[in-house]
Amino acid sequence: MLGDYPPERPNTRGARWNPPEVAAIYTSLDPATALAEAEYRLGLEPFRPRAKRTLYRIRLRLNAVLDLSDRIGLEKLGITKQHLEDLDVTACQGIGGAAHWLGNDGMLVPSARHSGTNLVVYEFNRDHESEFTVLSSELVEE
Repeated sequence: MLGDYPPERPNTRGARWNPPEVAAIYTSLDPATALAEAEYRLGLEPFRPRAKRTLYRIRLRLNAVLDLSDRIGLEKLGITKQHLEDLDVTACQGIGGAAHWLGNDGMLVPSARHSGTNLVVYEFNRDHESEFTVLSSELVEE
């Protein structure tokens, strides 16, 4: 996370796997993938932000996670490697919006920045049995 943005605060403006009307928290299954995703995002800025970065280790318990981490399966849905890397996120948002609409509280997707997997948490589909607990935090050196 950049600055003082809490890890449990969802993105409501829209990103790759969530249209603007769908609140989502983006996580990765391993630290290297999370750092690669963050580094890519920071690299898009015209001037590199100087705010502190924090890597959080969290424990999640979700009830309905759609596993689209296999790129071959994603291609069957029309999502190619190019869609994963492109700045136009419309196609991926359509898949994420559908996953949310179908009631999933999470979706596993491949990272375009690293060989790992990301977990997108659809905040408003989480129920009282789900869990989001911050276990630890670590400042990331530049």
